Amino acid sequence: MKSYAVFLRGINVGGINIKMADLKVALKSRPFSDVKTLLASGNVVLASELDPAGVKREFEACLRESFGYDAWVVVLTSDRVAALVEACPYPADDASTHTYLTLASDEASLSELFEAGSALKGAELTRLGPEALAWLAPTGGTLESPFSKLSSKARYKATTTTRNLRTMVKVRDAAIGL
Repeated sequence: MKSYAVFLRGINVGGINIKMADLKVALKSRPFSDVKTLLASGNVVLASELDPAGVKREFEACLRESFGYDAWVVVLTSDRVAALVEACPYPADDASTHTYLTLASDEASLSELFEAGSALKGAELTRLGPEALAWLAPTGGTLESPFSKLSSKARYKATTTTRNLRTMVKVRDAAIGL
């Protein structure tokens, strides 16, 4: 049994509202155990015998069938979440900036995003691996930051999702011991 973190894209924004308690109930019908939801932004930790691709397939099917939500999720092992948190060169808490990790289910898409983001004036980002990059945004200006605007384009919708580093730490901690 492996432990995983599942990050949902676009949940509880833009009219797609799913209560975490309802999501947890729906997931009980799938090959998952020890399901925990964290925050209302679509973060789940669970255990499964499936490989990451199988977890992604089952999880997305559950969202479609239970909520009519054409879902996209990024699935990482809990060990990988811990490694990404550790590899992030930016602070989790800082008075002037917020640190974000953009996670991807498709390495080519993330590579394209990283390359385009690296060319933006003033953008500070670091590639953490084939499935993640870290970036900084000014406090109070995340949505207006050039990289945020770039990463929110429709072309990245099906393959990426972004989380604050503090959220990633909470997900890492929740997955310990699954």
